[in-house]
Amino acid sequence: MLPRILASRLQRALARSPVVALVGPRQVGKTTLALAHAEAQGGKPSLYLDLELDSDLGKLRDAEDYLGRRAGSLTILDEVQRRPELFPLLRSLVDRRLRAGERGAQFLVLGSASRDLLRQSSESLAGRIEYLELAPLSLVEVASSGTREDMERLWLRGGFPPSFLASDEEASFTWRGQFLATYLERDIPQLGPRIPAEQMRRLLSMLALSQGETLNASKLAASIGLSGQTVRRYLDLLVDLYLLRELVPWAGNSRKRLVRAPKIYLRDSGLVHRLAGIADLEGLLGHPLCGHSWEGFAIEQLLVHLPEPWSASFYRTSAGAEIDLVLEGPSSRIVAIEIKRSLSPTPRKGFAFGCEDIGATERYVVMPEGEEHSLGSGTRAIPLPELVQRLVGDAAPPR
Repeated sequence: MLPRILASRLQRALARSPVVALVGPRQVGKTTLALAHAEAQGGKPSLYLDLELDSDLGKLRDAEDYLGRRAGSLTILDEVQRRPELFPLLRSLVDRRLRAGERGAQFLVLGSASRDLLRQSSESLAGRIEYLELAPLSLVEVASSGTREDMERLWLRGGFPPSFLASDEEASFTWRGQFLATYLERDIPQLGPRIPAEQMRRLLSMLALSQGETLNASKLAASIGLSGQTVRRYLDLLVDLYLLRELVPWAGNSRKRLVRAPKIYLRDSGLVHRLAGIADLEGLLGHPLCGHSWEGFAIEQLLVHLPEPWSASFYRTSAGAEIDLVLEGPSSRIVAIEIKRSLSPTPRKGFAFGCEDIGATERYVVMPEGEEHSLGSGTRAIPLPELVQRLVGDAAPPR
């Protein structure tokens, strides 16, 4: 089992909150992480129920009686979005146990990040629940040797464990195709407005080929024969499923005319490549999508473990000045990042203008590998793995 950075955060959350929700896309490792935590509790009783299994659902015909008998144990409810009516019951059970003096986690709920899960749990368990998102594998979690091969494998295959750990590129490519088919044919229709699978596949393919571009919902809608409002709903659903990231434009004070539309990225680079028909590294490096794919991959790696107080955006003016990623954190830190595939990167002229406008306190140009060095004017070139480690800090798991 690969170490997950979230494991220590999950342990702390379960020690202080009566209910913890572990959310993220399917096949990302939520169940594996939850069961590993339960096994490491030194004999503390636990119960695991998969709400997609009829046998486990049958145990909850009288859920109040069944779950009410589990005082003192941790109950793990997997795919809980299938039974949103359980949340009011969980609230009652939690309050009853709190009055009896029971502390620590009582329920660990796992869900595939649907809006129903978030809405139902937040309404019924306000003040009693803590949310954690488990993302696909990251550089910090897989790059044990720190080699370029580790990073390129993760970039090509993406971070879903079955894809990253597949025996070869063909097996990884095939798995990602099956994963997309499952989402298109089953999960998305269950969780949102119904749309023909082929139409949603076309939308996803267009999003893959538009990686890193500013959102133009009308253009997307016209290309697949839908209304702009409908496309907007589908994009919101993909965001809720943690498949799509919308990077918002920088919203600080500026006298310059700024682009106001968000930039869109499919969050997993392996899915981008599957949708674009890119099966191996050679095909990726020669594909017109290569630079945009690398940008999206780098941004996701930099953001996936970013601590809560930080916010992320991008900066672009109508005149062309641009910063790929702006990170704003505690102590008035403003980190400006430009992303390059080159091993000898030089920042664009507009990068310096943008840094002055936003008041950047740190300036970086990210490259795939090499040694960190100065580029002048307060800007430093830095390898992606090194900057990721710097941002993650002590959150990295021990090896």
